[in-house]
Amino acid sequence: MPKINGTLVSIVIPCRNEIEHIQEVINCIYENNYPRDLIEVLIVDGMSNDGTRELLSKIHYKYNQIKIIDNPRQKTPFAFNLGVKQAKGDVIMICGARFLLSKNYINEIVEILNNRPEVGCVGGRIVNIYENRTSEIISKAMSSKFGVGFNNFRTINEDVYVDTVTPPAFRKSIFKELGYFDERLTRNQDDDFSYRLLKGGYKILLKSNISFRYYVRASFGKLFKQYRQYGYWKVFVNKKHKTVTTLRQLFPLFFVISLLTFPLLAVLNTKFGYLFLIELFSYFILNFIFAFKTNKFHIIHILKQMYTCFILHFSYGLGYMEGIIDFLIANKQPNTKNETLSR
Repeated sequence: MPKINGTLVSIVIPCRNEIEHIQEVINCIYENNYPRDLIEVLIVDGMSNDGTRELLSKIHYKYNQIKIIDNPRQKTPFAFNLGVKQAKGDVIMICGARFLLSKNYINEIVEILNNRPEVGCVGGRIVNIYENRTSEIISKAMSSKFGVGFNNFRTINEDVYVDTVTPPAFRKSIFKELGYFDERLTRNQDDDFSYRLLKGGYKILLKSNISFRYYVRASFGKLFKQYRQYGYWKVFVNKKHKTVTTLRQLFPLFFVISLLTFPLLAVLNTKFGYLFLIELFSYFILNFIFAFKTNKFHIIHILKQMYTCFILHFSYGLGYMEGIIDFLIANKQPNTKNETLSR
C-alpha cells in the first residue's frame, strides 16, 4: 500500500501584496482531499502594505495550522528558505500566492515522494486563469510551444520527467542533502535548485493528473519585465554551474542578436539583408501558425498573441544579453533594476 497516512505536509507560500488572491489560495489548500491536521501552511510575507497582513491575521484564526513569517528582505529566495527552515513536514511544497491547487494535489505528491525514491521533486499541470482579455492572450502565448519552447512544463499534458516544475514538492531530506535556495538569485532560484537536484541523481516528475490554476499577469509591460529578468538571471545560474542548463534558453538570445546585427551587416553585404528578411518572414509564419491554432479566425486575437510571443522572446533574449555583459564580460554584481518585483 502507498505510504500516505501520517505524512505531515508543509506548504510554503511566499507572499507580498496579495490581498486579492491569498484567501482563495489558502481555502484551496484546506479543501484538498488530505487530512487537514496533516497540512501546515507557512506564509512568508514580504512586509505587505495593501492589507494582506491584516487579512492574514483573520485567516490565522480560521486555520490554526497557519504560521505567518516576516520576510523583511522582500525577495523570493529568502522567503523560500525562511519557510523551508521552519517547516515541520516530511514533505515540503513551495506554492505561489496565486496558485489554486486541485483537490487531489497533496495526496498525489505525498504518494509519489513516499514511494518513488528516484523522484526528488514533483509538480503538476498549469491551468491559467484570465483576469482580463490581455491576460487571456498572455496565457495563450505562455501555453504555446512557440512562445515558451518545447519540453517546457507549461506545454506538457502527460506524465513525464522534466527539468523543472511548479509548484515543486520535495522530501525534507533533499534540503539536508543539497542545501537551500541560492539567496543571490532574485529570479531563477527554482531553476538553479532543479539543476542541482538533477546533478544529484534525482528525477523531476510532472504529474498530469494534478494541476493548479494560476492568475496570469494582465499587463504586457509587467510580462516584459518578468521575462527580461528571467533571461538576465539565467546567465547568473549558468555561470554558477559553468554550463548552459537548457538549450532552449539560447534561442531568444540568438534572435535578439540577429535583430540587432543583421541590419548593420546588410550595409556591408546585401546577403545579410536577405538573411534578415528570411528570418523575419520565417518567424512571422511560425508565429502566425501557432497563434492561429489557438485563436482560429479571430484576427485581432491572433495578432495580439503574436505580439505577446515577440515580447517573450525579445525580453528574455535582451535580459540574457545584459546578463552576459554583466556576469561574463564585466564580472559585475547583479544590476539592482533586475531585482524589483514585476507584479
